[in-house]
Amino acid sequence: MLIPIPATRDRVLEDRPHPVPIPPHPMAWGHTYVSITGSDGEGEEIPLTSFTDRRWPGILLQAGASGLDTPPFELHADSSPNLPGSMFRSARVAAREVMLPVYLYGVDRRSLKELKRKLISALNPTRGYCVLKFVEADSQVRKLYCYYKAGMEGNEAADNAGFRWIKYGIQLTAFDPYFYADDLLVAEWDLSKGKGLLRKDAGLFPIRLSRGVLAEQAIPVINPGEVEAWPVWEIRGPVRSFNFTSPEGASFGISVPAGETDVVPAGRVLTVDTRPGRKTLVDDQGKNYWPLLDASPSLWPIQPGKSSVGVRLTAGNGPASLRLTLRPRFESY
Repeated sequence: MLIPIPATRDRVLEDRPHPVPIPPHPMAWGHTYVSITGSDGEGEEIPLTSFTDRRWPGILLQAGASGLDTPPFELHADSSPNLPGSMFRSARVAAREVMLPVYLYGVDRRSLKELKRKLISALNPTRGYCVLKFVEADSQVRKLYCYYKAGMEGNEAADNAGFRWIKYGIQLTAFDPYFYADDLLVAEWDLSKGKGLLRKDAGLFPIRLSRGVLAEQAIPVINPGEVEAWPVWEIRGPVRSFNFTSPEGASFGISVPAGETDVVPAGRVLTVDTRPGRKTLVDDQGKNYWPLLDASPSLWPIQPGKSSVGVRLTAGNGPASLRLTLRPRFESY
């Protein structure tokens, strides 16, 4: 025998019709443009999505590309003979391996062979790295610098090549696994005579400082990327001494030399390049300033987001300036 359950307030509410949620409208978004340029980025730019504008012959990037999102990590751990498992010690971003499945189609045999020669020549690692370029519909540009590894040896099987077409799985290695923005970010400080500390009729950058000593421990710097970026500092003389300190305390600089002469003479421009693989201090006439650095220098990067850096710069007898340039980096395109 079924016993009726009396209606309650919650049960009555459940019996009422619920409003149907309105689904979000997707944003209109065009196709992603992809291209590759060889010879250290100085060669001809070869589109890998050229079928979108119906140019023949062409190269089509097919579905199945891999290695374009999160970069790979190497995990390091310590193990103990008396404990199960291991204990995490550190992680390191490793080189990125990319695979691009491409389809080459020619209007005839000759145009196909020309396509192959052009692509093989562009990917030759003995001529330098390749620049893999991605452009989204919002004009956002991301570039990955990589070297050809394998994949274009050729396979004339019936399902892999024909008289006017062929398929490849291009394998690339990006030893620097991060994507770079196409635009540079620049901030300038001008130590000119008679200028106020901050201009009242303009934004924060460029900052104009009065002549003398720039000793500001909280100069704001914004890195819009997703990982640290390595800046390039340009110091225009005359400058007697300088020192740059990161928020974590790492620093580099050159103290006032004996005789109180200018470290960077008037008219000279000292470029401090902190990027890995470069790490140089050279002026516009080729003079190497590295031996003049103070003890235990660290050419540090700028962390993502907003941070403040310490800068102490003593100008000589004349107008001097400081310029900061960096290129943001990203984990994915």
